[in-house]
Amino acid sequence: MSTLKHIAIIMDGNGRWATKRSLPRILGHQQGIKAVRDVVKACAIRGIKTLTLFAFSSENKNRSAKEVSWLFKLFLGALKQEVKKLNKHNIRLKIIGNMSLFPTKIQQTALDAQALLASNTGLTLVIAANYGGQWDIVQATAKVAQAAVAGDIKASDINVENFSQYLSLANEPNVDLLIRTSGELRISNFLLWDIAYSEFYFTETLWPDFNEAELNKAVDNFNQRNRRYGE
Repeated sequence: MSTLKHIAIIMDGNGRWATKRSLPRILGHQQGIKAVRDVVKACAIRGIKTLTLFAFSSENKNRSAKEVSWLFKLFLGALKQEVKKLNKHNIRLKIIGNMSLFPTKIQQTALDAQALLASNTGLTLVIAANYGGQWDIVQATAKVAQAAVAGDIKASDINVENFSQYLSLANEPNVDLLIRTSGELRISNFLLWDIAYSEFYFTETLWPDFNEAELNKAVDNFNQRNRRYGE
């Protein structure tokens, strides 16, 4: 019986997918949204509790202004278009990351979407947008410091368990399986705390070509492993 509850995915290769086809990079990102739909549906059917997708890293803002602008518009459009479908399938939405980078319209749309889906009890879809693992740990540390100053927690009482409650993925199960597409063999500052004992799966498949069959390969690979948790 699989113990898989939480899958996290670094969705990489949209630009290369488009370049290979002599298409504008934005079309690769648009095709990537279709892959998101397929994987969300597949995870919901499998009974996965949490799916976390790395949509926009804190380093992505260093791309060209034109591409960043397109990514913002694509993100806004996807939120508006998909929220009713997510609600229909009882999916809860959680967006993590420093949303202050995004235009006000996107921030409000994100808040509205999360509020609409907050009471759903099926798959929790976590979208990491303008997210970085180092940022997550720093902002959690700042919250702990504020709590200590307020007298809500003693420094001597801080441990792994209660510190994790200040992180973006607080109250979600630990990440069991981290998948990265496109053949890159790095984690790119993603969920640094939360993947401490995750199993990693790297595939050459570019994200727009990642589908249910590719997900099944990753899950089958996970189920064949003997997880030792550092032992």
